[in-house]
Amino acid sequence: MASQNRSTDLEARIVAAERLAQRAYDRGAVENVFSRYMHLHNVFQDEQIKPLWVSRGTPGIHAQYTNVGVYTDYDSVMAYHTGRPAPPGKLILHETTTPLIEVAEDGETAQGFWLMAGVESGLSDPANVGAMPEDLYEPEDKNVDGKRVWAHWVWCQYALDFLKQDGQWKIWHFRCLEVARAPYSENWITFASKNQVAFEKDLAYFGEDGKAVFMPKPDRPAQKTADIYSPNRSRKLDVPLPRPYKMFSEVEEY
Repeated sequence: MASQNRSTDLEARIVAAERLAQRAYDRGAVENVFSRYMHLHNVFQDEQIKPLWVSRGTPGIHAQYTNVGVYTDYDSVMAYHTGRPAPPGKLILHETTTPLIEVAEDGETAQGFWLMAGVESGLSDPANVGAMPEDLYEPEDKNVDGKRVWAHWVWCQYALDFLKQDGQWKIWHFRCLEVARAPYSENWITFASKNQVAFEKDLAYFGEDGKAVFMPKPDRPAQKTADIYSPNRSRKLDVPLPRPYKMFSEVEEY
């Protein structure tokens, strides 16, 4: 009987160790998915980003990039990753850090939260200046080859839910929460009030020749918003941080 009990105990410990090892492996796999996303995003390789998302028809897919609205359909989410240009002189370098990742005990979902510090910059034909506030550009005496320069520091938070499909981790829910932004020639405190206006314009990116390209029309208005920095209010945590959980019904989706 004692020998049987020891055998049963050993088997239970092996099963527990295997589950723990699988969750540790899954955590690394989840981090790799988002890191791959960001590396590809930085070099405008959106067609390679699309397969990182859950498959068409997956219930609940959604993405929110600003405070204006949410994309809740596979095609509208993919529209953001379609046709994003890479004009000469444009630089996007988003560096993610401080990952906080929790894989569900059932191994079906995971939640991740990251901080991002980066730069965004490029050149605009003067004829295209005006769709966005003048404050987003560098002073005209900084023009390069007759073009206006836009060069920003940017800081964001990313909150994602992941779903395992056919044994592979995929992006299911995506939120980008901008914290602060500042042109290279100005600090983020004096720029903050101007950024409140620019942020609500729902700019997607500066495209060919610096032309402002706005986000596709969202499927529904935003119900959750990012607390973009202002010198007039205290910062707060925009979303609950990932915590250990058994199954997705126990947590708030991002």
